[in-house]
Order: sequence, then C-alpha cells, then structure tokens
Amino acid sequence: MNKFTLRRVMAIGLLMLLSTLTFAQTARLQGRVTDSAGAGIPGATVQILGQQVSTSSGANGEYSLGNIPAGAHKVVVNMMGYETAERNVTLTAGDNMLNLVLENTSSSLDEVVVIGYGTQKKGDLTGSLTTVSSKDFQKGLISSPEQLIAGKVAGVQITTSGGQPGGGATIRVRAGASLNASNDPLIVVDGVPLSTGEISGVGNPLSLINPNDIETFTVLKDANATAIYGSRASNGVILITTKKGTSGKPSFNFSSQNSLAQVGRTVDLLSADQIREYVHANGNDAQRVSLGEANTDWQDEIYRGAFASDNNLSVAGAIKPNLPYRVSLGYLNQQGILKRDHMKRTTAGINFAPKLFDNSLQIDINLKGSLSKSQFGNQDAIGAAIQFDPTKPVHTENRFGNYYEWTQFNNNTGVDDPNPNAPRNPVALIDLKDDNGEVARSFGNIQFDYALPFLPELHANLNLGYDVSRGQGGVFIPEYAASNINTRGEVSRYKKEITNTVGEFYLNYTKDLTAIQSNINATAGYGYYDNRSKEYNFDRTSADGAVLSTPIFPFDIPHNRLISYYGRLIYTYADKYILSGTLRTDGSSRFSEENRWGVFPSLGATWRIKEESFLKDNHTVSDLKLRLSYGVTGQQDGIANYSYLPNYVRSMNESLYQFGNMFYNMYTPVAYDKNIRWESTATYNAGIDYGFLNGRLSGSVDVYFKKTKDLLSTIPIPVGTNFSNLLLTNVGNMENKGVEFSLNGAAIRKDDLNLDLGFNFTYNHSKVTNLTAVDDPNYLVEQGGILGSTGNNIQAHVVNHMPYSYRVYRQVYAEDGRPLEGIYEDLNGDGIINDNDRYFYKSPLPMYMLGFTAQLNYKKWTLNTVLRSNIGNYVYDNVSSNFASRYNVLDPNGPINNAPTSFLGAQFEQKQYNSDFYIHNASFLKMDNLSVSYAAGNIFRNGNGMLTLSANMQNVFTVSKYKGVDPEIDGGIDNRFYPRPRTYVLGVNLDF
Repeated sequence: MNKFTLRRVMAIGLLMLLSTLTFAQTARLQGRVTDSAGAGIPGATVQILGQQVSTSSGANGEYSLGNIPAGAHKVVVNMMGYETAERNVTLTAGDNMLNLVLENTSSSLDEVVVIGYGTQKKGDLTGSLTTVSSKDFQKGLISSPEQLIAGKVAGVQITTSGGQPGGGATIRVRAGASLNASNDPLIVVDGVPLSTGEISGVGNPLSLINPNDIETFTVLKDANATAIYGSRASNGVILITTKKGTSGKPSFNFSSQNSLAQVGRTVDLLSADQIREYVHANGNDAQRVSLGEANTDWQDEIYRGAFASDNNLSVAGAIKPNLPYRVSLGYLNQQGILKRDHMKRTTAGINFAPKLFDNSLQIDINLKGSLSKSQFGNQDAIGAAIQFDPTKPVHTENRFGNYYEWTQFNNNTGVDDPNPNAPRNPVALIDLKDDNGEVARSFGNIQFDYALPFLPELHANLNLGYDVSRGQGGVFIPEYAASNINTRGEVSRYKKEITNTVGEFYLNYTKDLTAIQSNINATAGYGYYDNRSKEYNFDRTSADGAVLSTPIFPFDIPHNRLISYYGRLIYTYADKYILSGTLRTDGSSRFSEENRWGVFPSLGATWRIKEESFLKDNHTVSDLKLRLSYGVTGQQDGIANYSYLPNYVRSMNESLYQFGNMFYNMYTPVAYDKNIRWESTATYNAGIDYGFLNGRLSGSVDVYFKKTKDLLSTIPIPVGTNFSNLLLTNVGNMENKGVEFSLNGAAIRKDDLNLDLGFNFTYNHSKVTNLTAVDDPNYLVEQGGILGSTGNNIQAHVVNHMPYSYRVYRQVYAEDGRPLEGIYEDLNGDGIINDNDRYFYKSPLPMYMLGFTAQLNYKKWTLNTVLRSNIGNYVYDNVSSNFASRYNVLDPNGPINNAPTSFLGAQFEQKQYNSDFYIHNASFLKMDNLSVSYAAGNIFRNGNGMLTLSANMQNVFTVSKYKGVDPEIDGGIDNRFYPRPRTYVLGVNLDF
C-alpha cells in the first residue's frame, strides 16, 4: 500500500469516526400526535424552536425528527382546528419518545372555515356548508379532484361518465336549479373562479388539476352561504384550498401509487355457439348460411388490463419564519381499459406566502400548471362490440385493412362496400382511428391582504387571478377504413384557447365591541371577470388530401364580461346570537342594458343554544345550534353570449346559392329574445348543528326549499313574430325541496384502537311547475335522444313531474308475465294507441342518497372504506331496446350479439323502443373504496423518514337489481357506457 492510498484510508476512517461522534451527540425525537380521544392527527406540524427542524405527522399521527442537538428544547405542534401545543423537553443522544395530545378548539367550533371573500368561525355560521379536509378524502388512484369527496357530503352527487382516464364528471349540489342552462356549481380555487366548460383535447377540465395539491373542499349549499357569489351561485359553490408552505427547514413528501385496472362487468351476451344454436333453430337457410365458424368475444377484444402510475413530490418550508413556501410536481401515466385509451399528465404548483411590515401585509401567490397528452380510444367500439357477430373473425383478407366487415355488392363500382345497415368491426374502429389531444392549462393568483396601520381591524384585500388553457389535437382515419370508406378517410384538426381573468378588491372590518358584548364583521367589494375564448376552424380533409369542407371564418372569439358589487355584514351578540346579510349586484354582457343588472340578497340568523345558561355547563351536549336563512341567487352560465341580439348564420360551402355563374353564401336569421335575463333561485333553509359527548358525536340536519323562476325554456310562438316558430326564453319555474342529515362519531377510543364512522343522508325532490308563457299543463319539452330510433326522445320536462321524466307506453303483459309485443294500455280511452297514450314514469334523478365512511386504526394499521347508495333512480335500458330483439339476431346482414327479449310475437320485426318494459329501477349500493395502510416508521438512520405503505381496491362491489353493466348512468340512458373498472392500487408515501 503506497503512502497516498494509506493517507486516503486514514482520512476516510477519521471522517467516519467524526461522523459517528457527531451522530452520537445528536438526538432523534419520535412519537405520535393524537386528539384528546386518542385518534391520530395527520398533517400536524411538529417543530423544534430555534433549530429550523420540523416535520408533518403521518397518516396515523406518527412523526419523527432527527439531527437535533442533545439538550433542552421547546417542541411546538400546530394543526388547524386544534389548540397549539408546546412542550419543554430535554433530549439525550440517540432515540427519544414524545407523544403529543392536541385539544380541539372549543370542540372545533372556533375552527376557521372559508366562506368566500373571507373566513368565519365554524360555530358562527348562518349558512349551510360542509368542509372536507385532506385526511378525509377518498383513497386510491384519484385522477380528478371531484372524486376526492364522492359520498362525503350530504346533498352532493358526483357521477363520473365512465371509466375513461380523465373522463367527464357531473357534479350536482342539491340537484341543480336549471333545465336548459348549466347545473354545474361554481368552483373557486384559492380565490380564482375556474372555467369548467369544455376544453378541447381533454374529457374533463377538472382532471387538469392535481388532486394531490388540494388541502380542503368547502361546499356552500344554501343561498345564505352562496349569495356572495350572486349570479353564478344557484347551483352551489365549491371552494378549493390548496396546500401551503410551513415554517421550519424544508420537509419533503414523495408518494407513488401504481395500479392495475380491469373490466368489472360487461354486457351479458350470447356466445358464438349460442348464436349458431339459436339461428339454426329459429332462422331460415339464408340466415344459417350467413353464420361463421369463429368464436370471438368482441368485448374481450376491445378491453384490456390497464396500468397507471401516479407520482408526486413536494417540498414545503420557509426561507425565513415569515417566508413560507411549497413547491410540488406530479406525473400521472394512466391507461384506459378500452384499448388505445391513454392519458399522461404533468403538473406543477408553487405557493409562496410572505408576510411583510411586521406581518401587517400578507401576500399569497399561487401558481398551478399542467400539461395533458391524451390518446382517445374510439368509444364507438363499445356499442359495436355489443352488436357484432361473434361467429365472425377479427381479421380476414380484404381491402378494409384486413379487418372482417359486413359488406354488400355495389353494382356501380363492381366491388364490395361496407353494408350501411350493419355495425363496423369493433377492433377496426379502435385500430384505424388516431385521436389525440394535448392541453396546457395554467391558473393562479396573487392576493394582498393589508391591515391598515391607522385602523388594524380594517383589512384591504386585492386579488388578481387568471385561468388560461390551450387545447389542440386531431383525428386521422385512413381511406381504407370501412367506417369512413365513402369519404376516403378523415383528417381533422381542432384548437381552442380560453383566457379568463379576474380582479377583485374588497375591504373587511372586524371589531369586538366588548362593552355591548358584540362583534361585527363587514365586507364590501368589487369584482371584474373577463371570459374570452378563441376557437380555430380548420379544413376537414380526406386521408388522401382532398378538402371535404372549408370553414367560413378562420376562428371564432366568444366573449363575455361580468362586473359585480357586493357586501356582507355579520353581527354577533353575546357569542350566541348571529345575524348576517349579503347583497350582491351583477352586471353581465350576456343581457341587454335593460336586463343587464341583477340583485341577489340573503339573510341568515343563528342561535347558539349551547351557549344559553341552561345548556352551557351541560357535559353531554357539546354543541347545539339553530340556523335559519333565505336568499336569492342567479344563473348565467350556459346562457349564450349574444342571444339578446339578432344573429345571422352564414351558410356552409355545401349550401351555396347560384346566381348566374357565381355561387354565394347566404345568411339565415336566428330566433332571438331581446328580453332574455337571469335565471334566479330563491332558497329557504333551516338547519340544526349538534354535538354530544365532547364532540365524539356530531352532525347536522338541514331542510331546504328552492324555487327557481325565469328558467330558460323553448316555447312555440306565432309564425311571423320572429325568425322561427320556436323561441328560447325565460318562462319556466321549478321547485326543489329536500332534507340533509349527517352524523360523525368516534365509536371507539383506546390507546391502540380507534374507530371513526360517518354517515350522510339526502332526500331531494324536484318538480317542474311551469314551462310556457300561458298556462298549459300539457306542454312538454322533449329530452333524451336514444340510439336506434332517430329523432325519438324517451324523456321530457313537463309540469308537475320531475325533470327528465321518462315518457313511455304502459306495457301490457300476458298471464305468464311475458310482455305482449306492441300491446299497450289505451290510457286516454279513445280506442287508439298513439303518442297521446304515452305517460310520464319515473326519473333518473335519485330520491335518496346515502354515504357511509369508516376508518379503523389499530397500532400502525389503518383500514378505510367508503360506501354510497342511490335510491329511487331509474334507467332506460337502450342496450336491450335497440339490440336485444329476435329480429336483430336473425338478420343476415348483421346479426348482433345480444340475447333476445321476451318480445317474441308475430310483430317481432318492429322494436318496442317506447315501452316502459325498458325502464328499470337502478337503485344501488356501492363500495367505492377499501384500503389498508401500514405506518412503517423511520427508514433513515437520522430519523427523518416516515414511510407509509398502502393497498387499495376501488369499485369493490355494486349491489343493484339492474342487470346492465352499471346502474349509475349519468343522464339515465344506458347505451354506449364506458365501464368503470375495478382498480387495484399499491402505494408508498414517504415524508422526510
């Protein structure tokens, strides 16, 4: 060994010795943060004062801090909703244990909640709202934020459109309040109202937000809570708060969830052998000859096991005590169970919240960005897989890309063309269509909150925000694809840009008037909202380059603007009587000057009965509060930008008029209503909040009644009075009433065993009360088009019935229970069965909704589950009405793969689309989620790594009488439904 090597070995040994001595002089502190009942508190900040050492407690409340100098220190623990805890400790070198208990702030009644343009103590609320924090979110692979609170909030229904990655979802708060405009709630993220309209290139705009960045959801439900948002609040308001920075040195969090999704259930179809057996027994020679020899399961051919990986990394800390920050990165790579369905999403977020001028000025900077790249599987294959003949192979040698297709001989061309009356090959539909989209979205704001030095109770708040997105993509279908053979394939492009900006300024004055036992909280402000989009129009061409259509204009720029003035006053007397009033006036460019401004007031009162002398010292009752409120909110989303102006539509190039040797585009006027105005909703709400046994049992009961007037409805008008005999105008009314109940309880509280249970119940009933300018109870507005029967609608809005009620014939049955084909009840008694005999029967809207959550903690193990139930919702089985007929199975031009129904009479050639035989009770009970996690504890020698392992199953089971793929069908018409998969997830979470 030479001298150089010897010196290097000695140096390394010396360094190791020094590091060992250093480590021996440092301490490691670990333990668990719990509430007074012993339940672990995740997300609590634990820090050592003066050492810039901090961490957050894990899923079960465990924490670990390392590299702390041995000696005396002060440990401080903070968590929203709990009193700050401080402990003086003397740490010795090596491991030290310290369990920390946090007390609820007055049974959480002093917890501050977001109410819109400010905050308020939970115990002082006069409106109906619910907050769900990150510790209570749904578990597993969550690709879109709204899925986090499914089943968690009474009165809120969240229905995904199916299993597509990043697919759409319908959010309804108290069932919505409109028929023809939007029923979507207003969603506000950190003070920025989000655009939830369609963004080209992605199925669900909300899927562009990383759920891992979200800290809380607050759902505002009644008018007293929502009226501060005025013209956009009739369908409720959802306030999303994202995660913020913490004090102390940087703390990192890394999480990874990897999953496998499989088709849970498919349509129950005849096998190839069953088809052959049926046709041989019931068909003719031509039908028997048309059968093939293959045994193809077409649903198996188009679906697959789908993998997904969701990875997130964040760092939070403070540059100085008054300069906290948080930075996050996320990457989601998710396959769909439909072949070629795929989404990749990259997200980034920055929060920076400095406090300046002795903390009198607080600045909150939030920036979020995402880039999504999607490949969309052709969902037409889902319907084709139900229809296509299983006796035929996937591939055969032909001019359609070697995919088997039903053909017929074309006498003009002398070749076989695709049979227009037959379905297309499902695999070909997927393989021969490239449909790709790319979306970039960014939203954020900078908010200044300044306590004026001459009057510190008065705060000035300025909020400047934006939400911009750009979606683009295109479709390519080759010229030999049977689906587009007559147009020689397709090449199409799309691109859309959305730019929304917001500017808000408000003053807030809060003052305790101790001499008269009072507190006042006053807010007054101004808002400016500009919403603009730019939609590009491109040539549509065939795959060989021929131009099929040319746009008239290169782009369109829809634009609307909203200006608002608002104020709110909350008065509290003796900490037990609270009065609140809100007034907002909005002016929208969507309406004429005469109808531009709307006024939206609300009043609310709360009596904190618990604070009365006869209950104040009662240890059984920990909270009892009565709330009463009334308010009016508006609706303008979904209303066209320029429908009060006369508009003219220029004809397409395919519809030119010839004058001489020249061809000209013509302009066609569109019906308009210069007096179109807001839809408005008046809401009455009465609620009781309760708590028992020091908060171990808590919940609320709300009863509400909503009446919406000036609903947009299409009505007939005299010919010649406008540019059409139909006009969309404000004539409709609708009523909505319901009851909400929630109960949360700590069922078990022991040192190593805790069980928390939650239950919520909703009853809701909606009824249309008017649809016309004159009293006409028989007037109806048809809705709900169905497949297989062009122009036929199975639903309608009509007075004194629920919206979207099914309009059907009453089926007549034989004594053996078999439906008699074409035989219906003559309901009007005129001796003729016609459209006048259709009646209104049931609705897709559930009458009752239930949610159940449970969390069991045993030592380091945690078990979670979420169940949901809808009761009283019905579905129209369009799969069976369109495909499950004897005629289709025997059709030699394209037999379909579906079991025939009981309609086997002499008229079997005619399908019975409008029979109530196809309306089914779709009530269900679902277990959305079942997860187990294990807090493995420290994995680093210095004690700074808290590891949690988890396993999760989503869409565990469904109990329902409905025999289709899924009873939960958005809109209530089951035809081409993308199945929700059953997903198995393994996850790891590391805090260090």
